[in-house]
Amino acid sequence: MSPTAAEVSTRTEPAHRGFAVRLARTERLSPSFLRLTFTGPDLDEFAPRTLDQRIKFVLPPACGTPVDVALFDDPDWYATWRSLSDDERPTLRTYTVRAVRPEAKEIDVDVVLHGVTPESAAAPDCPLRKLHACVCADAVGPAVRWCATARQGDGLVIIGPNRRFEGPASGLEWQPPADAHTYLIAGDETAVPAISSIVESLPAGVRAHVYLEVPTAADVQELPAREGVQVTWLPRRGAATTAAHGTLLDLAVRTEAAGILAQHRPGQEVEEVDVDAQILWEVPAEPVAPQGVYAWIAGEAGVVKELRRHLVRELGMDRKAVAFMGYWRTGRSES
Repeated sequence: MSPTAAEVSTRTEPAHRGFAVRLARTERLSPSFLRLTFTGPDLDEFAPRTLDQRIKFVLPPACGTPVDVALFDDPDWYATWRSLSDDERPTLRTYTVRAVRPEAKEIDVDVVLHGVTPESAAAPDCPLRKLHACVCADAVGPAVRWCATARQGDGLVIIGPNRRFEGPASGLEWQPPADAHTYLIAGDETAVPAISSIVESLPAGVRAHVYLEVPTAADVQELPAREGVQVTWLPRRGAATTAAHGTLLDLAVRTEAAGILAQHRPGQEVEEVDVDAQILWEVPAEPVAPQGVYAWIAGEAGVVKELRRHLVRELGMDRKAVAFMGYWRTGRSES
């Protein structure tokens, strides 16, 4: 039997591909957040998905050779990328797409300026005063440095979802079960773009408790939400106090979970994950919510690990009703 056109297309078109883009404009959303708007000749082929859709920035390698976008059109691009020498291998960093406008051939990506502090922004000799941030090569990673110093017209390769691919979506973890009537959504600043898109997508009639831990009170953003959706921002640095990363998020999730779970069930065992050596990423393939509650938690891996243990082992949430994603790990780069 001959394959259908759709089957041929699914086989020949990769789920993700490289897009050669240029920076169209930037918008400083807050001290810690910068919005980058990219344009490209074929961004109308970028699948119009947001939510927590993951993409990758491909940063130029140490040797300075321009990145070949064609490398990332191959379904086995990752193996080819790994085979390159250290000097030739471009750096990859993962982000979340915030908005897609195919008709304008544009996408927005909100990035966190890790290592850029309000104190450094006040330095009178800072060369980037217009950005309200001082970027030091020793203080930040290559992706933050590129994002903070890029100018209109600067080029980049972005690996994103291919609109021509007709198979199932990938790089997208927000898939709540149909039997969930209450959502517990939580994350640190790295998850703010994804959570913002998720909150904007929530249908009428659901209840959601959303917690967002951010560096400072000035990082709190306007996030319109439907009735029944409660959004709580947790700034670590306020007028009188400074909290360690993750402590506010941990306390808020534990308190909220104890309240919305009507009764605790016998806890389930969870495999311990060495977050210094492994990626903590546990998303149910077929999610269910026997207690009516679905949890989506992302952020620093050590914090997420402790919440995973608490919700599943101590409160007895079904493992198929929780998605845990360690977006990053303190002291370790993505590579």
